[in-house]
Amino acid sequence: MFKQQSIRKKITYGYYAILIILIGLSIFAFIQLQFIEKKVIFGEITSDFFETILEIRRFEKNYFLYQQGIDYHQNQEYVVKAEKLLETNIKGFETIASLQEIREIRDELRRYKQLMADYVRGKRDEGESEIRESGKRIVIMAEGILKTERMSLQAILYYARWFLILSIVALSLTGIIIGQILSRLVVRPLKLLEKSTKELSAGRFERIELKSNDLEVVSLAQAVNKMLKELEVRQSHLVQSERLASLGTLLSGIAHELNNPLSNISTSSEILKEEIEEADISYQKKLISQIEEQTDRARNIVRSLLEFSRDSEFKKESLSLKGLFEETIRFVKGQIPTRVEIDLHIPDDIVILVDKQRIQQAFLNLIKNAIESIPDKGDISIKAQKSVEGDRVNIEISDTGLGISPDTLKKIFDPSLLLRMWVRGLAWGYLLSMRL
Repeated sequence: MFKQQSIRKKITYGYYAILIILIGLSIFAFIQLQFIEKKVIFGEITSDFFETILEIRRFEKNYFLYQQGIDYHQNQEYVVKAEKLLETNIKGFETIASLQEIREIRDELRRYKQLMADYVRGKRDEGESEIRESGKRIVIMAEGILKTERMSLQAILYYARWFLILSIVALSLTGIIIGQILSRLVVRPLKLLEKSTKELSAGRFERIELKSNDLEVVSLAQAVNKMLKELEVRQSHLVQSERLASLGTLLSGIAHELNNPLSNISTSSEILKEEIEEADISYQKKLISQIEEQTDRARNIVRSLLEFSRDSEFKKESLSLKGLFEETIRFVKGQIPTRVEIDLHIPDDIVILVDKQRIQQAFLNLIKNAIESIPDKGDISIKAQKSVEGDRVNIEISDTGLGISPDTLKKIFDPSLLLRMWVRGLAWGYLLSMRL
């Protein structure tokens, strides 16, 4: 199991990784540039050495042509200079030539110097060819060193160019890899969280489950889930409060409904009390039956009222659709104006599998909306019939009222509006009343 870390630390680690790579490449490039700089400087020395050798040969030729002492002295000065360049930069020459080659050119310079000195002192014509051959060998060896040095410098520049290209490619790939890793570790959980919050804004209150080890994402998901739980509890309270508020508006109708059976019970009890000593047993039994019947009627009204107001779990059961509407109409009977008539056209054999409390809430809201939409005299028609396939029931509730305004009708499927209507206990009513 991975230890949880913050997004900030992960991003910091990514920056550190890129920074370390950049520093490493920079140090390597700096070292290489220093090496190239040394090679360039040494390249100037080898060029100077070769030019010195050429100057030796030039003054050699001048001396043989004009026999002037100044040409000899210039020749000897350049020989000394060449020996000095070779001795003071011996380490550099060892990088491009073997010790044997360096020893040979050094010995040849000494031999050439001695040959020139002997020639000048002895004035021997036969030594000229030997001097020329020695000078030629020195030029060939110096030219070989210069060529090797230039090839070495070209090779270093070639590899430096490829190193730069490969460094750019490696740095780009590293950046892409680190970016992908950060995207997987950081951006993806945030995208999932964004998607979950969009679902929340659309009205789908589902618990957020994110597979992430980021402390910020986990904390935010926990906070959102806690908020959802609180919203669920508060919505439950709001629904219950709305149900109780609706219940208060129904009490007048329920009181009217209860008044009839209670009046019958009271009247039958008074008659039975007055005629208790008479021998008409059948009449007394009839009165008692009426009392029992009206008592059951009142009990059913009270039970329906309690079932409607109680906060119960979602439970489906098979119920008569006509009976559900009759019971629901009794709830609002006291609120139905005399100018409004309700016509119920539902076959007795239609049975539906529903949660009684919730479907009654929907029917109740539809009927109340229909009543409130009729400003004057009007009718409310409730019809139902089975579909051709027989696996569904089509319910139609229509009225002669004003209906839903065009502005509201355009927003009827807006999630925020549906949420507000649902909290008020009206969402189901509007979804089922599309033909109002």
